Amino acid sequence: MKMKSGLLGMWLVLIVIFAFTPTANAMHIMEGFLPPAWSIAWGVICVPFVVAAFIFLKKKLTETPKSFVLLALCGAFAFVLSALKIPSFMGSCSHPTGVALGAILFGPFAMALVSLIVLLFQALLLAHGGLTTLGANNFSMGIAGPIVAFAVYKGLRKAKVSLSISVFCAAFLGDLATYIVAALQLALAHPEEGSVMASFIKFLSIFALTQIPLAVCEGLVTVVVFGIIAKYSKKELQALKIL
Repeated sequence: MKMKSGLLGMWLVLIVIFAFTPTANAMHIMEGFLPPAWSIAWGVICVPFVVAAFIFLKKKLTETPKSFVLLALCGAFAFVLSALKIPSFMGSCSHPTGVALGAILFGPFAMALVSLIVLLFQALLLAHGGLTTLGANNFSMGIAGPIVAFAVYKGLRKAKVSLSISVFCAAFLGDLATYIVAALQLALAHPEEGSVMASFIKFLSIFALTQIPLAVCEGLVTVVVFGIIAKYSKKELQALKIL
């Protein structure tokens, strides 16, 4: 009962945040913004990660069936946070990613599949991102970001850093890693006067002022949500060898 009430409260908070978020054009690379060659290339690169994620999650959920609720929660958390759109510069926006939580609980490669589903629904239902840019967006948010978040979390835990600080740093750096990769993707597709580096620096500077505070906020929110999960789903986390 306590677990259900705790999770219900968390869901209500997420719903309220989502309901009162103003709409805007988002940082997910929008439909048609990448040349066809780059769209196909990023999609092909994502395929082995998504296949590996499917195999891994199928095995993990078979071993620990009760963890399916946590996986669904991680997907919902990523959906809500990455759908928050904060106006940035030049008509663009920044937003959190929400993928660190799933990377910590299920490993980095699990998020390749979860993020793909999240991005697909956002593209179809919210016009957030796009179908042609699905591969590029999934690589930055569902692969690169979770890998960094997981590596940071594991590294800090091995160094005996506290759980809360480890979770915060994982979410903070995972968020920033997503945007660094997204900026690189845009720079490769749209070099400025033939210079990828100049374009890369330009795209990074556009989002830096808004994304760093957002990464801090994402870190804090992830710590709170992780604390709720640790309190009400302790057995599930023990089964996943997190606690």
